[in-house]
Amino acid sequence: MYAELTGVTKRYGGETVLNDLTRRLEGVTVLMGPSGRGKTTLARLLLGLEKPDGGRVTVTGRLAAVFQEDRLCPQLSAVANVALALPGRGEAAARRALEELCLSGEDLTKPAALLSGGQQRRAALARAMLAPADGVVLDEPFKGLDECTAARAMAWTRQKAEGRWLLLITHDPEQAAVFGGTLWQLGS
Repeated sequence: MYAELTGVTKRYGGETVLNDLTRRLEGVTVLMGPSGRGKTTLARLLLGLEKPDGGRVTVTGRLAAVFQEDRLCPQLSAVANVALALPGRGEAAARRALEELCLSGEDLTKPAALLSGGQQRRAALARAMLAPADGVVLDEPFKGLDECTAARAMAWTRQKAEGRWLLLITHDPEQAAVFGGTLWQLGS
């Protein structure tokens, strides 16, 4: 499975954010670049949330994503939020994944709105990585995590990504090094 950009251009008003991009995404791709250069726009194009002004975006299979904001259902627990993406596998798999990401006890069952930012981030990450998807788009997925928790979350994510393509958007060179793959500098 893969995603392919062919001559993709995206504009907002008179500003061209992406211009004539052509690239095939397979395996692990780490996308880096200065703020405001189109990284999140590229993610939105891949996910079908926006349309290019020129060119073509081709995605084979299903995608899962972690956005810059967590997009959890605030009234549902962390377990219930993750279980939403697990048709047929339910809460046991969600609970196991969250425990692997260092959430436990009452944090598994209280409403997501009452979780800390880092706990919400890990729930969003677990939901995306457990979803039955052929590709995963991760936009700054480890922001707000302390160094130890981020290291554990990166190792867990890397293991769960096996067998599908992954786009990691980050500003952090250490995260890029952990994930390896193809480094893509956008707009530098």
